[in-house]
Amino acid sequence: MYDLLKGLRVVEGSAFVAGPTCGLYLAQMGAEVIRFDAIGGGPDFRRWPLADNGSSLYWEGLNKGKKSVALDLASPAGREIAQRLAAAPGEDGGLFVTNFPVEGFLAYDRLKALRNDLICVRVMGWADGSQGMDYTINSALGLPLMTGPVGDDRPVNHVLAAWDLLTGAYSAFAMVAALLARSRGGGGREIRVPLSDVGAATMANLGFVAETLASGHQRARVGNDLYGAFGRDFVTADGQRMMLLCVTPRQWSKALEALGITAEAAAVEADVGISFATDEGLRFTHRDRLYPLFEAAFAAKTAAELTPALDAGGVTWGAYQTLETALADARLFQGNPMFEPVQHPSGKTYIAPGAMGTVLPDARGPVAPAPQLGQHTDEILSEVLGMSSGEIGRLHDAGVVAGADGR
Repeated sequence: MYDLLKGLRVVEGSAFVAGPTCGLYLAQMGAEVIRFDAIGGGPDFRRWPLADNGSSLYWEGLNKGKKSVALDLASPAGREIAQRLAAAPGEDGGLFVTNFPVEGFLAYDRLKALRNDLICVRVMGWADGSQGMDYTINSALGLPLMTGPVGDDRPVNHVLAAWDLLTGAYSAFAMVAALLARSRGGGGREIRVPLSDVGAATMANLGFVAETLASGHQRARVGNDLYGAFGRDFVTADGQRMMLLCVTPRQWSKALEALGITAEAAAVEADVGISFATDEGLRFTHRDRLYPLFEAAFAAKTAAELTPALDAGGVTWGAYQTLETALADARLFQGNPMFEPVQHPSGKTYIAPGAMGTVLPDARGPVAPAPQLGQHTDEILSEVLGMSSGEIGRLHDAGVVAGADGR
C-alpha cells in the first residue's frame, strides 16, 4: 500500500475481474475504495478457487484493502443507498467504478442528477451494451486460432484473463485522468471502457490488424516460437525445458557463444547468403535451419552446465517451472518485498501482494486484506451518508442492509 491517492473515495459496484481490478489498484495506491454488493454476495462471491471452508480465494484476492457494504439491491431502498454512495458529497468523492448496465438504476444520468461533477468509469462487455466476458471477447478477436501447436486447428484459450486485466488497469488510469481534468475545472463525465474495445485496440496497437489487412489472413500458429524473431523452448540433457530469446544482435551473438555453435550458425548464413546478426526477422524466417543446431547444443549439456555460460553472456532465458516451484523463487515470491503473510477473511493466512509498482522513495505500507462481506456497512452509512444509528438500525430491521454477520 502507498499513500499517493490518500483522501480519495472511490465507490465500486462491480463483480468478476475488470471492475474489481480497477478498484484494487486504486486501493493499493491509497484510495478509500468502498465496494457495495448484494446481501449474501454478488455473482463472484463464491467463485473458484475456493478454500477448504468454501470461501472464495478469488474474491478475497481481488478485493484486498477495500471496505464492504452489503445492500438489498433488489429493493428500491437498497438501490437508492447505492446511488447515494456513488454520488456522495465531498471534494475527493464522486468517483464511481461499475460494470452495471448503461441503463438502469445506476445509469449515469440518474447519478449525475445527484452530483453534477460525478466521474463514472463503466466497464462493459461490448460497446453496444451486449454481454461479453474475457473468453468470448478473446474468441471473437481470433487469438485462440493463433495460439497452440502448429497443425492443430482446435482453438486454444489461454488461462490468463488478459482483456479483463487490461480493462481494469485502463479503467484505473481513466479514473485518475478524469479526476485530474475535474480538478482543473473540467467537470464530471462517464467513461465507458468495453472489453471489446480494449481488445480490438490492443490487437491494432500490436500490429495484428495491419498485418491481417496487408496479407489478407490472420497470423498462422507457430507454437512456442517467438514470432518475427528467434525464440523457442529447448530441452537440456537432464530434461529441463528452457525458453531462449534472441531479439537483439548482442543476445544472438552471446547465445551462440554460450552454446558453442557460432561456427555452425555462420555456416548456415554462408549457405543462405544472409546475416542473422543484422536482422532478427531472418532468424525467424530460417528458424527451421537453426533449430537443430540449438536443439543439439541444449541436449548435450545439463541445465547446471548451461546456465552459467548463458548468464555470463547476458543471454535472455528462462526455465519452465510449476507454480509450486515458482513459490520458492526469490525473484517472484519468496523474499519479494511486494508480498507478506496476511490473514484473510476466509480465516486462512497466506502471502498476498501489495502494489505492483515500487514507489521511490516512499516506504511500502502493510498489505490490507479483503473485508468480510458487509463489514463496513454501518461505518459507511454513518460517515459517508450521515445516517443516524436509528436510521441504520431500521434499515437492518427491514433487511435493506446487512453487516458482516449477514444481518
